[in-house]
Amino acid sequence: MTFRFLHTADIHLDSPLRSLALRDPALAGLVGLATRQAFSCIIDLAISEAVDALLIAGDLYDGEQTSMKTARFIAEEFQRLDAAGIRVFLIRGNHDAMARITKELTFPVGVKLFGPRAEAVSIERAPGDVPIVIHGLSFQDRHAPESLLPKFRLPVADAVNIALLHTSLAGAVGHDLYAPCSLAELQGAGMQYWALGHIHQRAAYPAPSSSGSAVVVMPGMPQGRDINEAGAKSVTLVTVGNDRRITIEERRTSIAEFGRITVDLTRVQEWPEALGLIGAAMAAARKTAASDHLILRLAVTGATALAFRLRRDADLLATELAMRGESLGNCWVEKIELACETIRPQGEAAGDPVAELRALISTEILDSEAYRAAARELVQGLHGELPPECRGMLGADEAEVEAIIASLAREGMDDVLAQVQGAAKGAGDFRAGSE
Repeated sequence: MTFRFLHTADIHLDSPLRSLALRDPALAGLVGLATRQAFSCIIDLAISEAVDALLIAGDLYDGEQTSMKTARFIAEEFQRLDAAGIRVFLIRGNHDAMARITKELTFPVGVKLFGPRAEAVSIERAPGDVPIVIHGLSFQDRHAPESLLPKFRLPVADAVNIALLHTSLAGAVGHDLYAPCSLAELQGAGMQYWALGHIHQRAAYPAPSSSGSAVVVMPGMPQGRDINEAGAKSVTLVTVGNDRRITIEERRTSIAEFGRITVDLTRVQEWPEALGLIGAAMAAARKTAASDHLILRLAVTGATALAFRLRRDADLLATELAMRGESLGNCWVEKIELACETIRPQGEAAGDPVAELRALISTEILDSEAYRAAARELVQGLHGELPPECRGMLGADEAEVEAIIASLAREGMDDVLAQVQGAAKGAGDFRAGSE
């Protein structure tokens, strides 16, 4: 008979939310529960597909997780698999090594948690079925600067060898270096399937035509947590035939997915037209989304006479788009980035005092050392007020902090000038009416 298993990693159960929780509590509630719901979806999928095993290649938890509610949830979900006769093979990733409950949680009998010493577990099979051996190795600490490949046991001859490894491969943007190795090293190590984890973006590498090489899969995470983990997420369903042939299928698991859309409002002059263009872009994104919920970050660009109003009435714009998202069904706008440039309507007089004020602020204030020093002092004060897990929002290093300060300053200038321009326009309209 065939041997079938689900391969997943980087679940990050009950991962703490940062900026999203500060902006929209309702949306934070949805995303905060999404990792649990996605994990339950994986368990449901394993049972419905009647697989033989679930392989988790690290980072089941998320950092210094201390909640025993998480532990109970995991135990209950694993009990469901145990009752269905489905085994679990699990290794610790860098986040698991930080988690206190890693050492406190007791798993059901059918769960194999690999330790810091490499092990190879033979799967009991019917006579005539191809032998299956599962290899695994966890790391004790959150850092693993050297390759773990030399620590693995040798592949078992005449068996299909499946190995779990948490690794950054040759390195990936946004991910810490962890047990680095190359794709070529994996494919030449004698295993037939490498079940990887650590990088949150899915990647699958079929076995080259050369004999003895392996299928290598980084499944990505089953549920994104913020805009930097955009797109629908999934797990990998793997089938090993008695002819030793390995086939893989991607199965969607994300409850909610993040996405970015950009709407160009160049030369748009009327508010309803702008809303129509943005609404159409939202509808198109909702139509192509694969998950139950779509969470959008909207960038509004272009030179438009509406630039000042979009900034002045940003709260109204957010309300309008929230209503449109609700009408589309489970569509949310988590942030609106206004990058519009002001264009004067045809016939407007030159010598605009607001434009002159903008030039003065840009050259005399924002670029001055006194202003930058005051801004740095303010940010340092904010750092002291924020909890440790949120401090990265203001930059990871000095250069990034400076860039964030500059960006926020210019956004603030645009917002203030939009209010000034709106007030001036309103006063002019009032005087014209009085005459």
